[in-house]
Amino acid sequence: MKSRSILPLTRHTGFETALPGLRRTLARFGLVLAALGLFGCAVMEGQGEKPLTAEIPAAAPHTLGVETLSSAEHKKMIAAFGGEYAYPSAEHFLNNMLAKINKAAGGTSDPYKVTILNSPIINAFALPPDKIYVTRGLLTLANDASEVAAVMAHEIGHITAHHAMLRAEQEKRAAVITQAASVIQSREKGREVAAVEQRTIARFSRQQELDADQIGINSIAKAGYDPYAAARFLNTMERARQLHASEFGQAAASQPDLLATHPSTPERVARAVAIARQFGPPGTHSTDRIAYLAAIDGMMYGDDPADGAVRGRTFIHPRLGFIFVAPQGFVLENSAQAVLGVKAGGAEALRLDSVRLTPETSLETYIGSGWIDGLLRSSVESLDVNGMPAITATARAGEWNFRIAVIRFNSDQVYRLIFAVHSLTEDAEKRFRKSIESFRHTTPDEAARVRPLHIVIVTARPGDTVEKLATHMGITNQPLEIFELLNDLHQTGPVPVGEHYKIVTE
Repeated sequence: MKSRSILPLTRHTGFETALPGLRRTLARFGLVLAALGLFGCAVMEGQGEKPLTAEIPAAAPHTLGVETLSSAEHKKMIAAFGGEYAYPSAEHFLNNMLAKINKAAGGTSDPYKVTILNSPIINAFALPPDKIYVTRGLLTLANDASEVAAVMAHEIGHITAHHAMLRAEQEKRAAVITQAASVIQSREKGREVAAVEQRTIARFSRQQELDADQIGINSIAKAGYDPYAAARFLNTMERARQLHASEFGQAAASQPDLLATHPSTPERVARAVAIARQFGPPGTHSTDRIAYLAAIDGMMYGDDPADGAVRGRTFIHPRLGFIFVAPQGFVLENSAQAVLGVKAGGAEALRLDSVRLTPETSLETYIGSGWIDGLLRSSVESLDVNGMPAITATARAGEWNFRIAVIRFNSDQVYRLIFAVHSLTEDAEKRFRKSIESFRHTTPDEAARVRPLHIVIVTARPGDTVEKLATHMGITNQPLEIFELLNDLHQTGPVPVGEHYKIVTE
């Protein structure tokens, strides 16, 4: 029997990279944790080649030989990132920025227009003929207008520099050369040639990133924005990656966000600073920070509750109507395919997802249908979870023990709660059993009380400190660290009176 994940959740995660061994094991269970993403630039990087230099193409047309984005493709893009997020003040502000950048670049055609995507992921795209996509996650992380301008100008730089076309041609050439080597010489030789060509494409992709950096920085500087913003935002994204990784216990964890496709290497940051210096020392161009903060004041932060909300160890999905509480010490994250959790740097983990079963299919039949490797059939147990029929079982694979609960939520909807631990002790069993028993239907009042988090701009008063302002953050996990990240602060203590700061609150 085949089942399909139907849990419509929107947050992506670095969980699978935090637990590589567990990821491989879960893949054997048919529970691959691969995140789904759509990115504007290539991820590969090479080393040692000379960076390209690039100038802004004068009056460059938006199409430049690239197929125009159709209305259907535009809708697909929006659907892939949680829908469109309507926020008129930010849209108006960003569109004015794009018009300013277009004018500075000598553009004669209409400037790009922005669409804000309803996603907490940090990402942006530019697609011809005239569309820019920016996630609200990126907008809430950026600290001023020049940083967002740098991101958008970089993405437009890929379009004006023909990067999509050039990369496609490079990949076609590599495929032809590899095939020819296999036919003329040997399969082994073909693999050697393929490896060489792949490294060439990696270098090509890296040069495209450097090229787009140069175009973007030149563009925003000529438009009057701070050219140092590009390097500044690269550092902020890297800081955000490290903060996210610290919750999951792995310094190298990655997310399918802008950093996944635009690696923030020290060399790249240094080069961005060097380009910016051509336009003068820091502080000589506008950041337009106050106006930018006013434009995003009140914007939603984090997960959209319509797609489920993490509140500490509790996950609640008002629309689907369920709630559960993870064991003590777990950090939860809402994923595109599941709710994922990690404890103690990866020593324990959990996954909650959903499948559809026909009403005639019993839970006993389903749990023994082959989607679990290492199932201990003697451990299968029927139970009642808050009025819902359920099955629990244990499975073992490699170094991991799995405690599994399959709960029939309604006639054709089944939720799977999977705990992974190295040693399934009596204490671990109790904690996992308590979490399983917490899974239940939400009440109308509980669903109504789930409100989205928002960015609110506050003004520092006499006596305010970083620590004091952080106490107003409406989040339980690392409130001080996230406050510092959102406001590009690098030390605690007193803050300047009258300065504006972002806090997260309901």
